Amino acid sequence: MTDFAFALDPRLAADTVEVGDLALCRVLLMDDARFPWLILVPRRADLTEITDLPEPDAATLWQEIRIATGVMQALAKPDKVNVAALGNVVAQLHVHVVGRFRSDPAWPGPVWGFGTRTPYPLHARAQLIERAGALFSAA
Repeated sequence: MTDFAFALDPRLAADTVEVGDLALCRVLLMDDARFPWLILVPRRADLTEITDLPEPDAATLWQEIRIATGVMQALAKPDKVNVAALGNVVAQLHVHVVGRFRSDPAWPGPVWGFGTRTPYPLHARAQLIERAGALFSAA
């Protein structure tokens, strides 16, 4: 059940594009063409830590992380998928699922704080969202 008090943090909203919703999480695409990057945000109000989730929601989050990882692997065929829930800048509970390549500009370091975000060209972003949506629907 969705928490009707849920609101997406404005910083996440400013940097991402909505892909769709899973049972628990809103799925976002980070609008940064340097890295294939999904963000899962549980649609629950006032959560900052994974441990804030009730046990059934925590189990659902884990399932949705697994689904998003599979989608990332099919979408981008990365060398590695990084999964993290940091919340140092945006406190709202959210989980990053980032496709990484040995050739990417931040490898092997983290993507956070590396360089300047490069938004996708609109047509490329639309195609990526469509492909991601189809992969999530098939999962």
